[in-house]
Amino acid sequence: MSLSGDVCLVTGAGGFLGRRLVKLLLEEEKLAEIRLLDQHIQPQLIQSLEEARGETRLSVLEGDIRDSDFLVRACRGVSVVFHIASLIDVIGALDYSELYTVNVIGTQLLLEACVRENVVSFVYTSSIEVAGPNPAGDPVINGDEDTADASTLKFAYSRTKKEAERRILEANGERLQNGGRLATVALRPMYIYGEGCRFLLGHMADGIANRDVLYRTSAREARVNPVYVGNAALAHLQAARSLRDVDRRAVAAGNVYYVSDDTPPVSYSDFNHAVMAPLGFRIQEKHMQPLWLLHVFCFLLEVLRFCLQPFKHIAPPLNRQLLVMLNTPFSFGYQKAKRDLGYAPRYTWEEARTHTVVWLADQLPKERERLRAK
Repeated sequence: MSLSGDVCLVTGAGGFLGRRLVKLLLEEEKLAEIRLLDQHIQPQLIQSLEEARGETRLSVLEGDIRDSDFLVRACRGVSVVFHIASLIDVIGALDYSELYTVNVIGTQLLLEACVRENVVSFVYTSSIEVAGPNPAGDPVINGDEDTADASTLKFAYSRTKKEAERRILEANGERLQNGGRLATVALRPMYIYGEGCRFLLGHMADGIANRDVLYRTSAREARVNPVYVGNAALAHLQAARSLRDVDRRAVAAGNVYYVSDDTPPVSYSDFNHAVMAPLGFRIQEKHMQPLWLLHVFCFLLEVLRFCLQPFKHIAPPLNRQLLVMLNTPFSFGYQKAKRDLGYAPRYTWEEARTHTVVWLADQLPKERERLRAK
């Protein structure tokens, strides 16, 4: 089912996934309008989209996801919302209240705006981290949507995304002002990589500082299955198309779907090496310290942080839950998304890796220069 003639709203349109989705929408659909919502949209982004724009109108909406009046105006006349905007934090750099107001309250206000303005379809970008791993590090290998979710979420980010996802699913079927019904879908992408991934840039910068040797923070056996950004964007488009199709909507609405592709399962550290080895980077053979000692070290850092909290906010780059996440086998398949949404990865692992390596190669001299200038 096509979205031709529709008006779409993309929150977080200036971000890594949001930019890729907007580009895909322009290439694949003849939309009447795409509204790009973010705190700030760079003019270069709009310029880069001009060639693919065709007859589609691009509207820039800069504002706060916590501003209800702003969201009502943004949703007026919209038929499909892609809600990607989110604060991401796995080291405790942000206050919980800030994460909660953006990730949960902002989502709730957007849902209310959709009901008021008769938006019929809502696609939400959740996260693999709402499923875990739990603090015990219980592995999940090729799990699916029926895999028991017994995780106790330690990250504030994970808890806020889980709560937002719950509200999204509960809003499915809610009556709109015009008597219609809202249809919602939540997507849980794996770790998303590709051109524009700031996490890859961070790992590359650490490697440069370590004489082109990447740090090993993950055990080899802690395999996960990252997803390429082009495939993650396609899953969002397929979800929206499914909500416009009467038969698929009846099946998909109100459901959660894991989004992965055919990227080979590998640890986070070994994945970094897979895309940076062509650039001359090596990787440490093993952790710098035994895992048990790293857990003790992280515990001491957390005690120090707690003691200093009344006086100073600190965010150590590593904590026990992050250590668990990096060292737990945790992978999920996309069979349900394939069956219900018609999703199938467009980019093979070889293609995704090539695109990522080419982008990293372009960024490498800039990162070296930036680090020299420090």
